[in-house]
Amino acid sequence: MTETSQRPPSACSPRGMPARWRRVRAAAAIALLCATLGGCLTGEEFQKGYILPPGALEQIPIGASQDQVLIVMGTPSTVATLNGEVFYYISQRSERPVAFMNQKVVDQRVIAIYFDKNRQVQRLANYGLKDGKIFDFISRTTATSGQELSYLAPLFKLLSFN
Repeated sequence: MTETSQRPPSACSPRGMPARWRRVRAAAAIALLCATLGGCLTGEEFQKGYILPPGALEQIPIGASQDQVLIVMGTPSTVATLNGEVFYYISQRSERPVAFMNQKVVDQRVIAIYFDKNRQVQRLANYGLKDGKIFDFISRTTATSGQELSYLAPLFKLLSFN
């Protein structure tokens, strides 16, 4: 009589792999899949243009010189001359909730520093969009039509990619 060694049927799978190793392998595959897809689901935030240092606008009093503004704020994004000189610092913040999707603009700002003929700060403005209109977040007013508005509107249209 010959004896054959056989394992109990519950210990092996039909392919000859122990059931315990199949469960470990399946768990590892699921963990790898979750880690891979998890990278696609993390949101991203993008900052374009000028990044305003904290407390920078508070360091620029009315009457400060143009040199003081350049030291505190740095080089402006663009300069215009409207009854004096104006420094514009332009920025845009957008986010993308899922990788490979389009970015959504969350905030866009134009910081304007107006100078008089003597190159002294005349006023500060922090323009952004509120309810689809150009809004000054410092004086809490909506810009009225005129030279200034006709210059700011194309800047916001240029920044908006939607």
